[in-house]
Order: sequence, then structure tokens, then C-alpha cells
Amino acid sequence: MKSILNKAVLTLGTLFMVLELSAQNEGASGSNIFIYTLVGIAVILFFGMLINVADNLIGIEAKQNNIDVEDGGLALIPGFNHLFGGKVADYTANAPLTILRRGHDILLEGEATSTVKEATGVTRYAVQPTSFLGLQPIPKMTVEVGASVKAGDQIFFDKQMPDVAFVAPVSGEVIELNRGAKRAITEIVILADKKQEYRTFSQPDLKTANRETILNFMKESGAWSLLRQRPYNTIPNPEVTPRDIFVSTFDSAPLAPDSAVVVAGQEAAFQMGIDVLARLTDGQVHLGLDGRGETAPPAAFTEAVNASKRYFKGKHPVGNVGVQIHHTAPVGGGDIVWVLGVQEVITLGNLFKEGRFDASRVVALVGAELETPHYVRTYAGANVGELLKGNLKQDNVRYISGDVLSGDQKTPNSYLNFYDDQLTVIKEGDYYELFGWLLPLSPRPTISNTFPNFLFPKVKFEGDTNTHGEKRAFVVTNAYEQVMPMDVYPQQIMKSILVNDIERMEGLGILELVEEDVALCEFVCVSKQPLQQILREGLETMREQG
Repeated sequence: MKSILNKAVLTLGTLFMVLELSAQNEGASGSNIFIYTLVGIAVILFFGMLINVADNLIGIEAKQNNIDVEDGGLALIPGFNHLFGGKVADYTANAPLTILRRGHDILLEGEATSTVKEATGVTRYAVQPTSFLGLQPIPKMTVEVGASVKAGDQIFFDKQMPDVAFVAPVSGEVIELNRGAKRAITEIVILADKKQEYRTFSQPDLKTANRETILNFMKESGAWSLLRQRPYNTIPNPEVTPRDIFVSTFDSAPLAPDSAVVVAGQEAAFQMGIDVLARLTDGQVHLGLDGRGETAPPAAFTEAVNASKRYFKGKHPVGNVGVQIHHTAPVGGGDIVWVLGVQEVITLGNLFKEGRFDASRVVALVGAELETPHYVRTYAGANVGELLKGNLKQDNVRYISGDVLSGDQKTPNSYLNFYDDQLTVIKEGDYYELFGWLLPLSPRPTISNTFPNFLFPKVKFEGDTNTHGEKRAFVVTNAYEQVMPMDVYPQQIMKSILVNDIERMEGLGILELVEEDVALCEFVCVSKQPLQQILREGLETMREQG
């Protein structure tokens, strides 16, 4: 700070000397006005520098005292966004609230209507070991092609965790065992029975069972696959007790499903799932609540017991559980926390209520290339082509399991990923724009003011997969910082990964991130860098180093 003040004083002194010499050589009143104007500007700059230093010191002090600050929330002179950033909803009064000032909402056409239909035409489902990060590429199979299974029967386990069962989401016949590169198992496909049969479990009583009993039941019944840990986003180690458990009750990604639709009719199961999670940690279960709307979130979330609740307001990625962890209780040092989605909590609750592994899901079929975007009730790992049969406007489309930012590309013969409750269909962007970079005439989702989008913030776009450019030199811009509502330096993290500087990766905060947290940075990247892929490589390097 002293060096900054010294430079400011030196700059101001030099300016005064120049003005004095100029005044000696000028006698007209106009020159005096010019001199006084320059002096005024210099004084304003000097005090602006002092205020900036003071704001930085306030921010440091706030962080040391666990006060939530995002993008200058505490300052001597509040910014425009803090004075006119919109009203806070009444239902958040007297509740913990975090307002994020950075981010970007991508508004796309093709939002699902609130009706939920039964997916009667889906006959095939698949469990994909690649959905569960941290497992060995070739798990130990306990079934073979032709075997009959019930929903909840074990179909494979990981050799590093032999007591953790990965189970069938539906009952039926195992018809395919597909392999990928290096013979890694990619899909175990099940032809579902018309009437589902479930393996029954004798669930423990939460009031009397100890933690070890609950853990053993979850490992045996397949519930362990519902959990993911931070850092790394892998399946947790059963031997490690998490510091806290986090559940984001809303999703802010483009065309994401509405959690109010998902939880309708499952309120009791959701609360039971929270009760189970509260027994698994010595810390707290944290619920991230949606504070963006005019009406309160469902009572299943706001009135949940055995959980600490905090509202979040802002633009995407405000719904990412990683962002919520960062602003609630960041992961640091040797911390381990677990995360779940709303549907995983419901599955866990139903398991302890009914003694069966019910992998049913409410899936949003969305995108501008669908005739009727809507919700369907199906099971985890449903076949993509069967879900969308008769609902496409045309054939030249991209199928995405998840959202357009962080989802995986699929084909009609592929299957939804285990944790995904969204299937997005958009136009394939296999076209070229003549002088597209020089004549930005076609509107598109962007943060650039080169396009007039900022004048119409509510306009929705059709969207396609065209990147409007190719991979190029990794240049330094402030685009990432505009959309990253976390106190990390994404560009420096990416460069440290590329040069394999492990100490720098950790020091810059890589352990707080997973792919979805940098997906928006990848969207705005002028260098067209595959940031999510780079981040995963860095996380795997960190995990291998222990």
C-alpha cells in the first residue's frame, strides 16, 4: 500500500510542477481555467486511488471475519450495481442472502412446459461407469449379457471400493455390454420390463441406527453412487467423513429444469433424504435456495429441517453448487465436502422410506429443435432416441445430455448420463459466416457489446453449436472475470495446468472448481480454449499426486 501511495504522491507532485511552469508562461484567463481543471482532475484521481486502497483493505478485513463479499459488496462508496441492482424479494428477509454481481444468463428458446408426461416409449436404459468419476476404467462386473436383474441389483463394483455396489436403475434383461477405448466399459444396457420389479432392502431406523450402519446400508443398496465429493467431483471415499454436505435446490443453466416441478409430490422423500444426510456429517447440510424470483421457492426447500439454508441471487452460474460452496464455506486445505442434486436427495429419501432403490427421474426435454419441449417421468440412463421419438423438427441437430454449457454430446442411440435430468436439442452449427467477425449482423448469445443484445436483455435466442471462430492463441482478457463469481483467477489456473505447475494450481484455487464452474468462461473465451477439458486434466493430475 505504501508503494501505491508514494507513486500517487509522486505523480501528483510532478503534475503540479508541470502546471506551475505552464502558469508562468501563460497569462490568459483561459489558461488558468485549464490549469484549475487539470488540478481538479488530479485531486479526484488521487482520492479515487485512496478510496480504492481503502476498499481493498475493507475486503481483506471482511474475509478475515467471514463476511460474505462478492464483487465489491462492501465499499466506502457503493457502485451503481449495488445501488440500483434490483430489489431483494420479501421472502428473503431475515434470511442469509448472497447476491452475486458477476455471471451471465444465456436465454434460449425451447423451455419446457410445466406438464410432466410418462415416458411410455422408452424401453432401454444404461448405466455408464464413465458417469462416476474416480473409478477404474474397467470395473468388476457381477452380471453378464442375458442376465435378468431387478432395480437395485448390483451390476458392478470398483476394485478400489469393493463394498460399494453400483446397481441397475430398472428391472429387465442385460442386453449389451459396450466397451470404448482400451476396452474400458462404457455402457451396461438393460431392456426394461413393462412392469418394474425392485429388490427390497431392510432399511435401518434413522432414530436408532448409528452412522456406520447407515453407511453400510447405503453402500449395499446403491445409494453411495448418488454422492459426489469436492474437490474432484468423484465418488467419495466411505472412510472419510465430510466436513459438510451441500445441496443446490435450483439450476441456473440454460433451459434447466424447474426444481418446483421436480419436487412436486416428493416433499416427504426430499425431507427424509436431508435427514439421512444430516447423520453422515459432523458439520451441516447446506441448502442453496433460489432468491431470484418474485415468489418463494417450494416449501419443501424453505421449510426443510436438519439443514442450514441460504438464498442466492444473481445470474448463472449462481445455481452451481460449487459457487454456493465458495460463498458459504469454501473448500480449502484438506477439506472434503459432499454434494447432491435434488433428484438424488429424493432417491435417497425413497430408499430409506420404502426400502427400494427407485431411480425414477423427471427429465426436461428442451431446445428450439423440439416440437413440444416438456417434462417426462422416466429412469436414470434413458435412451436418447426413444425419449425424443416423434418430437424433432429436423434431423441436423445436436443431442446434449445436460445443458448447452457443460453437457455431453450424444447420439440417438446413446443414453442420458446418470446425474443428468435435462436433454437439450439445438441446431447443429455446421456453417460458415462470411466476414462474421467483421460484420456482426446475426444476433447471438454473447457478452460482447459489439452486438446490440445488451439493449434487449430479455430476448431469447434459437442458439446453435457454431463457435464463430477457431482455437487460437491463449490471450489475456478480462472476459473470464466478468462471468466468474468466485474469488479465483481462472486464466492463471488454466495456464498453470498447461505447464503442469502443481503448486501454483493449488495456490490459485483449482480444488474449488469442477467443469461446470468454468463452462461459462469457456463460452465467453475469445481464444476458444477447451477450458473444461483442461480443468479436468489438472484435477486428475492433482488427484494422482494425492
